[in-house]
Amino acid sequence: MGGEITIRKARQSDIGAIAAIEAESFPDPWSADVFAETLAYFPSTFFVADHQGRVVGFIAGGIEDTGEEVYGHICNLAVTPAYRKRGVGRMLVQRAERQFAINLAAGVQLEVRVSNFAAQQFYRRLGYRDVFLIDRYYANGEDAVVMMKWFRF
Repeated sequence: MGGEITIRKARQSDIGAIAAIEAESFPDPWSADVFAETLAYFPSTFFVADHQGRVVGFIAGGIEDTGEEVYGHICNLAVTPAYRKRGVGRMLVQRAERQFAINLAAGVQLEVRVSNFAAQQFYRRLGYRDVFLIDRYYANGEDAVVMMKWFRF
């Protein structure tokens, strides 16, 4: 693989590469326009993994304020297949978590397909726990597992 993988804030010029990784990773991918909107809305919590000038992964996160609690929300995470199982996803999640904590979030929430056991295990290894299910969350009618990780200050 050679060279260091760095995590940096996403830029509008990364959207094409992000959308390509998304398309190769998910059955119902977000469009480039949705990524561009997400980046415009949450520029401080959207990161990419960069290897020698090439985007090889991304995490799109946001800060949500319920009025009672502020928390981070991992909206989307993907790593291009050739870079999976090399710690890139972990690096992206940890960077997003740091940013959420800087923004005084109490924890992080995410949704994952009930059938995506690998992703659920990945998040559990990082300290996330199942909280509840959302029926028919995804476009194909599949349920989602909501997972949370609470920060300890």
